[in-house]
Amino acid sequence: MEISQVIGYILAVFVGITLGLIGSGGSILSVPILVYIMGVEPILATAYSLFVVGTTALFGGVQKAKQKLVDFKKVVLFGIPTILAVFLTRKFIVPNLPDVIFSTTTFVLHKSVLIMVVFAIVMIFASVRMIQPLKEKIINDDTKLNYISIFTQGLFIGLVAGFVGAGGGFLIIPALLFLAKTPMKMAVGTSLFIVSAQSLIGFIGDIRPEQNLNWNLILTFTVCSIIGVFIGSYLSKKIEGEKLKTGFGWFVLAMGIYIIIKEIILS
Repeated sequence: MEISQVIGYILAVFVGITLGLIGSGGSILSVPILVYIMGVEPILATAYSLFVVGTTALFGGVQKAKQKLVDFKKVVLFGIPTILAVFLTRKFIVPNLPDVIFSTTTFVLHKSVLIMVVFAIVMIFASVRMIQPLKEKIINDDTKLNYISIFTQGLFIGLVAGFVGAGGGFLIIPALLFLAKTPMKMAVGTSLFIVSAQSLIGFIGDIRPEQNLNWNLILTFTVCSIIGVFIGSYLSKKIEGEKLKTGFGWFVLAMGIYIIIKEIILS
């Protein structure tokens, strides 16, 4: 086993820790690890990420459910539109995009670069909302839910998550906090179930006969990530929800800026 693979599997544990701790961030870590450290082609890495994050999030979600930190009503409200959008995006939109999106005599924009840059831009926008302090404590309140807004937001999250091969938790968490009025720790557990469902459905929509999936890499990466999710779930009991939200926001911002620099400036 090459040293880069060993490093990648060690970092996979941190993918799980991030999911267990904040209900998101798995794809934010797994896609760059698979692409930049383990040498997986970006389009394939997004497919691998969907399986890894979906399976890991399912284990984390079960743990949160045991702690009564999952709002299953909101899992359904967000889950139906996001799953639908992810499946359609991975099945029809991504495979039909040309390898060269745009080109001039001095510049060529490849599909793989576009996916990574869009990923980074969405991360940055999501991070800004997470970093901002809450003006008041969020209390779980189902009486004031805007169902049309939730459905629309779910479609958007699914479209973006499907396009970049992400679980979408970095978008789901802010939506649960600010749109669905869900406390942070409840949002973490709820997000894990939504992320799991849409990621695994997205992966199924992504499977095509011509793909040569490295199942040894996928399953080993997933096992390491599952170990991490139990560690993260334990740590989350000892950290305040507001600190989790702010820390996650800065983490997402840093990763988004890094990906843009790597893909546009250093490529």
